[in-house]
Amino acid sequence: MLDISNLTCSRGDHLLFSDLSFSLSIGELLQVQGVNGSGKTSLLRTLCGLMTPTAGEIRWRGQSTSEMGDEFHAEMIYVGHLNGLKDELSALENLRISAGLAGHKTDDKQITVALHRMGLRGREALPIKFLSEGQRRRVTLARLLLSGAPLWVLDEPLTALDVTAVELMQELIGEHLVNDGMAVYTTHQPLQVAGVTTRCLALS
Repeated sequence: MLDISNLTCSRGDHLLFSDLSFSLSIGELLQVQGVNGSGKTSLLRTLCGLMTPTAGEIRWRGQSTSEMGDEFHAEMIYVGHLNGLKDELSALENLRISAGLAGHKTDDKQITVALHRMGLRGREALPIKFLSEGQRRRVTLARLLLSGAPLWVLDEPLTALDVTAVELMQELIGEHLVNDGMAVYTTHQPLQVAGVTTRCLALS
């Protein structure tokens, strides 16, 4: 469903990787590995259309993503290693705005349910500045539950999470894969999804 052919990516004059090809199908989980500076984040951002590759092609459902535009973006969600939250707004307000910007139809009830699932019951109306780093990360990850997107692209999703939250994320990813989803991610922390064999893509 997601096919990458001969992808080459550079940062300035520095070549990160070249002639990279792989595919991702329903129910599959792919971890991108590599040392710092090898291009892991650049690859994820390129898959999402946030960076333009030097060469190669990315296809979704057989069609070039460069030609699909918003049609592709509606079927994927990217969570970067930065939370991208407004400190003065509440968790609920932040998610309401992000869902609107992404074109995801949702309401406050659905947002509240997602926040509760992420362990944030009672903190829905608190300004983000009063939440811990782990709680802020949980707010950001709640976006996954609201998107309905089959493709999750996750850059260091476990950052700042405690053991309980890491276990919750593993559970959520497992549910996503069972429900015809797929995910590609990077992490410096162990992530194991029950019943799923994680594929690995190493960037050198």
